[in-house]
Amino acid sequence: MDINLPGKNGLLLARELREQANVALMFLTGRDNEVDKILGLEIGADDYITKPFNPRELTIRARNLLSRTMNLGTVSEERRSVESYKFNGWELDINSRSLIGPDGEQYKLPRSEFRAMLHFCENPGKIQSRAELLKKMTGRELKPHDRTVDVTIRRIRK
Repeated sequence: MDINLPGKNGLLLARELREQANVALMFLTGRDNEVDKILGLEIGADDYITKPFNPRELTIRARNLLSRTMNLGTVSEERRSVESYKFNGWELDINSRSLIGPDGEQYKLPRSEFRAMLHFCENPGKIQSRAELLKKMTGRELKPHDRTVDVTIRRIRK
């Protein structure tokens, strides 16, 4: 997806798409400043490539992204039997991919936030490294200065 789409901002479209569907999302755009890159990844893009780009690199990145997305979509039999996790008055509903507050209000979670919450619920009390969390949330390896985990945790805390 490009950020500069005719008639609509690609960042807004990506946010809407991310809230509604669990799909692989990659930005391929001419906007190469750091703010756009960080914002695109914060919204939930799995990758961000700037123009000009190497076609072979794009092909490999797309193939890897699709491979990770398909692998992360598989659910074990044991996990399928669990419909929700309850903690401190909150409930993480697996089927609706949402968090239900103590007051009964339901919050639809974006993919990375849902995966982080699910990972925390499946591993209570276990200390997690940024690298482990990023791998569980996105399938990516941690790179220097990658703030994806921090941003996701901050959004969950809100």
